[in-house]
Amino acid sequence: MKVIVTERISDKGVELLKNAAGLEVDICFDIPRAELLEVIPKYDAIVVRSVTKINEEFYEHATNLKVVGRAGNGVDNIQMEGATKRGIIVVNTPESNIVSAAEHTIGLLLASSRNVVKAHKMIESRVWERSGLKGSEMLHKTLGIIGLGRIGALVTKRMQAFEMKVIAYDPYIADARFKKLGVEKCETLDDLLKKADVISIHTPKTEETVNILGAAEFAKCKKGVRVVNCARGGLYNEQDLAEAIKKGIVASAGIDVLVDEPKPISPLIDLEECVLTPHLGADTTEAQDNVGIAIAEEVVSALRGEMVPNAVNLPSLHPHDLEDMLDYLHLGEALGKLYYQLKKDPIEKIEILYQGEVAEMETQMITRAVLKGVFEPILKERVNYVNAELAAEGRGVDIVESKMTGETKRNLITVNIYVKDNVFTVSGKVFGENNIRITEIDGFEFDLTPERFMLVARNQDKPGMIGQIGTLLGASRVNIATMQVSRNQKDGCAMMFMTVDNEVNKETLNLLQGIDGIKKANLIKL
Repeated sequence: MKVIVTERISDKGVELLKNAAGLEVDICFDIPRAELLEVIPKYDAIVVRSVTKINEEFYEHATNLKVVGRAGNGVDNIQMEGATKRGIIVVNTPESNIVSAAEHTIGLLLASSRNVVKAHKMIESRVWERSGLKGSEMLHKTLGIIGLGRIGALVTKRMQAFEMKVIAYDPYIADARFKKLGVEKCETLDDLLKKADVISIHTPKTEETVNILGAAEFAKCKKGVRVVNCARGGLYNEQDLAEAIKKGIVASAGIDVLVDEPKPISPLIDLEECVLTPHLGADTTEAQDNVGIAIAEEVVSALRGEMVPNAVNLPSLHPHDLEDMLDYLHLGEALGKLYYQLKKDPIEKIEILYQGEVAEMETQMITRAVLKGVFEPILKERVNYVNAELAAEGRGVDIVESKMTGETKRNLITVNIYVKDNVFTVSGKVFGENNIRITEIDGFEFDLTPERFMLVARNQDKPGMIGQIGTLLGASRVNIATMQVSRNQKDGCAMMFMTVDNEVNKETLNLLQGIDGIKKANLIKL
């Protein structure tokens, strides 16, 4: 099989590919786009970083492609739907640079809090002067971590060695993980802002986290707070951060990522209180060796049909097994995706019950599909069928799988999600090929075919609710494809479930929530 490497990876990664039996490897760094499209039909695999665009145009030429290897974490330059549709496995290396990212976070914090760059520039100018360079110790200060995932946890452990008190805000992490790491849990972001002397953010870049810290948030911080960002550009509002620095609210900032990178046009660049680096979080010898070796191993394993630890889009199954299980995988993922799009409480335990014929199958991959669905809305591309269990484990979530064979409930999958004082339940069935249904959502019974865009509304069970919702959606030019209503007579509530033709914007959702009798309205995206 033939492999082409179009962007630079470590020599160790290249060597591993070239030494793999049965592979022919071509190293074509910085190959022009037109030339790549011309030669790609003869290759079985391609290894890229973040520049090469793997899009629909590329797939139309890559008629023999089986594997795309992304040396790094994100897959923004890879069009996933096109790969999945063609059965092309996409693999990446999400864990190879986390130590480097954590260490760079700490380096920026120390450099900015001790005026290292400013002092160095003075020495370069042959000025030996310490006035205006007084810094701040970390000892007994409070570090606020936003996002207690793997990198956030590494930063936590290292700064605890500095005898810092660590607090964290992460609504998707169970209490057990906070306790295990010795971290005080902040129930709201405001709680963290009021207490933290230092703030470091470690979240993915999602709709929920873009501009998570802006002018309103900085106004709630302690005067003299210090901030760090080695995650993604745009998590801090850069203009608001610059203003907060000028006002003396923020004493210093260590920033590795900018909104408009690689264009150096941020308002932070001209501020001497800022230490900025050009996205160096993963740029260490060790991290790049790890990335190169890991992506080479992934590509070789995928081409050999072996289990792939970081398959972003497909489970590693024999084609025949995958064909038999595909509907169950789709159902499991759809059931999982409902939770965090309807609820926000951190999960403590997930119980998956298989009843009927499905209980006689190898259900481990279906369980992983459920977990992928649960965590993907909040973690985006970092969750796949293979690492979904690690995503649950890393958040302190217990997983229980149960089976009941011989049941009359044919091919029923029930997912019970346990939070502090409640259980959220969703269920679904497979009735035949390409025929999956959602049969229960949080105590309300349905017979629903999941679609890409769905609206769920909880409302008082009283006359006129359906008409008001339909009228408002019509006025907003949202076409309802199907609608079902389920009643819960115990609490006098009902739930409406609608499939719609297109995504519903936030303004329309806010209008729905404003209807008298509507308790909650959520858009579900599958």
